[in-house]
Amino acid sequence: MANVLRFIRNNIYTALYRHCFAHWGRGAHIGWRAMNLKGLKYISVGDGTYISQGVQLTAWDSHNGIQFNPSIVIGSRCSIRNNAHITAIDSITIGDNLLTGTNVLITDNSHGRSTREHMSLPFNERPLYSKGPVVIGNNVWLGNNVCVMPGVTIGDGAIIGANSVVTHDVPAYAVAAGIPARVVKRL
Repeated sequence: MANVLRFIRNNIYTALYRHCFAHWGRGAHIGWRAMNLKGLKYISVGDGTYISQGVQLTAWDSHNGIQFNPSIVIGSRCSIRNNAHITAIDSITIGDNLLTGTNVLITDNSHGRSTREHMSLPFNERPLYSKGPVVIGNNVWLGNNVCVMPGVTIGDGAIIGANSVVTHDVPAYAVAAGIPARVVKRL
């Protein structure tokens, strides 16, 4: 009975939000209850994608008077697990069939640059800054607690080990792990 009630609750929650997105694919669902949903008009979600509870999806078109042109595109049949945080001021493109663990961060931005000037400001006063777009290919698996940082491309079929921080590109069909993530195996 609990599963039936959860299914109904998630369908109602999805129905409330799906029209706010730039595109919402057929059969896509978002689990009750998201932690933070901002700039949904800049976010597209493909067919059959499931976004679990506690997620943060944020596309910022302005911050502290600075304008941005954000875009988040999530492919079809993706499974984005609990407490994921996907945030953009530039561009994040995720291919089809992404599988994430819990607590995954995918970001194309940070609060300021690593300069004394920016670091002396309170975090909410620092200008948002992007080192470039994030591109994640098809059939990628991101383990629990993975952080994908700005300006990174992860190729098709790649696997990123749990607790890794991806600061550089990962080629297709490679396994990467660590802080910072390094390729440990190529297929």
